[in-house]
Amino acid sequence: MQSNPAAEAPALFGMRPEKGRWMLVVLGLIINLCLGTVYAWSVFVHPLTDYFTVTLQQPVTVNEVLLPYSVILSVFAVTMALTGRFVESHGPANVTAAGCVLTGLGWLSASFAGSIPVLAATYGVIGGVGIGIAYGTTVAVAARWFPDRRGLAVGLTVLGVGFSALITANLAGFCIAAYGVMSTFRIFGIGIIMLTVPLALPLAFPPAGWRPAGWSPPRPAGGGPGAPACNRSGMLRTPAFYGLFACYFIGCFAGLMAVSIANPVGTELLQIGTGLATALVGFFAIFNGGGRPVFGVLTDRLTPGVTARVTFVLIALASLAMWQVPSVPVYIAAFAVLWGCLGGWLAIAPTATATYFGTSDYPRCYGIVFLAFGAGSIAGPQLAGFIRTATGSYLGVFPCVLASAVIGFFIAWAFMKPPQTAA
Repeated sequence: MQSNPAAEAPALFGMRPEKGRWMLVVLGLIINLCLGTVYAWSVFVHPLTDYFTVTLQQPVTVNEVLLPYSVILSVFAVTMALTGRFVESHGPANVTAAGCVLTGLGWLSASFAGSIPVLAATYGVIGGVGIGIAYGTTVAVAARWFPDRRGLAVGLTVLGVGFSALITANLAGFCIAAYGVMSTFRIFGIGIIMLTVPLALPLAFPPAGWRPAGWSPPRPAGGGPGAPACNRSGMLRTPAFYGLFACYFIGCFAGLMAVSIANPVGTELLQIGTGLATALVGFFAIFNGGGRPVFGVLTDRLTPGVTARVTFVLIALASLAMWQVPSVPVYIAAFAVLWGCLGGWLAIAPTATATYFGTSDYPRCYGIVFLAFGAGSIAGPQLAGFIRTATGSYLGVFPCVLASAVIGFFIAWAFMKPPQTAA
């Protein structure tokens, strides 16, 4: 009889690996809480507009102020696709620490930006490279240590990113009011480095072939986690990859658009106070964070395709309500749903990648899938800014999101299925 592979794994934090691995999830969650400050960007929109237009006498549009946000998210995605092999060769602790330092340096250097292009190059490019390195590694660590509860573990690891705005939006609002918008970039940069680098050092992968004691992979059925492993080139030859990529793009397109305009929609479209709008960004972050473990568990219990269709129904209903009945109660409910579904996709997509294609080449495989997030990070906020500039209102955003959700539902139904073979 084959020996138990769990006995081959070292102790983690003085505990058996089946228990100690949860500490790795906690570390990843806190690291991602710091990296997720990017989701507080809507709080920076008006202060940056005033800073460049009034203080520096450089009039800027909404599109221009949203540009660094789009850049950081797109660079974040591209970096994940390019750095997967470095995680294998240099180890998750070293790679995550390097990413955390770069993220902090991006915020620090942004505090000296004298124009939108410089802000996009510092905050967007340097910070985006750092987030892509660190975030992708924490997800890979969770996916490998939890073959039995992958959706839950990944969802909890990335929950920190979703919940981040709950803390950082209000913290940013306070710092901006007290010290100014550019000093706030400096404060955040220093804080990110000091908090995250020590937390990155214990991160590690399990030994090859490890699995929890008493657990055996179930037989492949309906996209279950027993699907055979494949490398990146094998993944790219399957229809499942393209279905997952398209659905991930649509989910992020809708969600990141909502994140980028949450504050100005409240203040401009619905005329609520700036303080309340900032507080609501933190409230929406609860749903963004909570959506990750919730939809992660649903993905474990159902299938990635079914869970994807659930998100698109919710996105469609929320967008329809905002389009037809733009009021404060509808705004709160609809944006909570949109932020929650975005969080859900940050658990569904990595779980689906491991479920459909295995974990033998996971950092590189999910790096390619995550490019859909990058594409959505450009398309969503930039389309919102274009509609606002062209029409003078954000209301036209919502029929676009509704149409994309309908398309996503049918793509998920047709293509988000486990591949028949894997190479």
